[in-house]
Amino acid sequence: MEAGEEPLLLAELKPGRPHQFDWKSSCETWSVAFSPDGSWFAWSQGHCIVKLIPWPLEEQFIPKGFEAKSRSSKNDTKGPGSPKEKTLDCGQIVWGLAFSPWPSPPSRKLWARHHPQVPDISCLILATGLNDGQIKIWEVQTGLLLLNLSGHQDVVRDLSFTPSGSLILVSASRDKTLRIWDLNKHGKQIQVLSGHLQWVYCCSISPDCSMLCSAAGEKSVFLWSMRSYTLIRKLEGHQSSVVSCDFSPDSALLVTASYDTNVIMWDPYTGERLRLLHHTQLDPPMDDSDVHISSLRSVCFSPEGLYLATVADDRLLRIWALELKTPIAFAPMTNGLCCTFFPHGGVIATGTRDGHVQFWTAPRVLSSLKHLCRKALRSFLTTYQVLALPIPKKMKEFLTYRTF
Repeated sequence: MEAGEEPLLLAELKPGRPHQFDWKSSCETWSVAFSPDGSWFAWSQGHCIVKLIPWPLEEQFIPKGFEAKSRSSKNDTKGPGSPKEKTLDCGQIVWGLAFSPWPSPPSRKLWARHHPQVPDISCLILATGLNDGQIKIWEVQTGLLLLNLSGHQDVVRDLSFTPSGSLILVSASRDKTLRIWDLNKHGKQIQVLSGHLQWVYCCSISPDCSMLCSAAGEKSVFLWSMRSYTLIRKLEGHQSSVVSCDFSPDSALLVTASYDTNVIMWDPYTGERLRLLHHTQLDPPMDDSDVHISSLRSVCFSPEGLYLATVADDRLLRIWALELKTPIAFAPMTNGLCCTFFPHGGVIATGTRDGHVQFWTAPRVLSSLKHLCRKALRSFLTTYQVLALPIPKKMKEFLTYRTF
């Protein structure tokens, strides 16, 4: 889609007939994820099952007319050795999903050493966070279970790998802790982060691997150092539970989404609040029965860092441009719970309370040279380092995202 156009529904995946499990079983899609190289999509289907689907989707999922746009030429012909869809039975309801960065040469040796029976094809890993506090680590190419990480006392709600490829995994749980695991040391737990008073809903690691943000159903958001695993600061500003957070691709911005119907954009280095994105309803409610009708569920940055997507309880997927205070596009979606961008842009995946996954067109834009320069500089300069540069004030404001 061009900037300003409404997102179009590209495809929808629905779970098969629900399994007859005990009454605790549920079908929500709490998590969806693309592998960083864009070759796989993972979907927590409800009923303890994760589907691993090669990307781009097979023809049968895509409406006519979209094939050419959504498929890359190298994958147009599916050869006999091409990846096959996999079903991972996790034995427990799956809440969190995370792919490891890829490729990551050290891990290839790791799996070969510890798991000689695992074919040395690829080192792409999927971590699944489960209802009973366990984390299961799978090899994507083979669908084999590699590790079982134990430590959490309650639901593992979210997972995040360090983008550097060091195979450090962060988990967020309803037991009010975050835990740090080193998969290079056979899943050794290296740190427990305590301090939250509520269930931890979300964890996000900055792309430069320096910071970890955690949101835990509290009004404040915690920012931790990924070097010392200590608390850097609490970000105060929301009026209700914060449930989702994400860093911009250059680590210069942090967005948090709350039940208070707002997204706040922060400078994670200074703790300054840069922007408030308020989710007003398109149609006023018929009565005042539901004050939380615009409660937010999920927020995420686009891969080039110029857009945000948000999912709220008012049955809308919204797309925001970084420079504007109102959404540039809406799409109707019922019971949305999570959203994520395809790593190469152009597609947003959303998961719903009914166990469905929907794929939407997302804005395709050529980043301006100015933005590319800002992104390149901000990938290794903190806000304080930018402010110390001997350059004009206007340039400093642009580089620190204060020219909105």
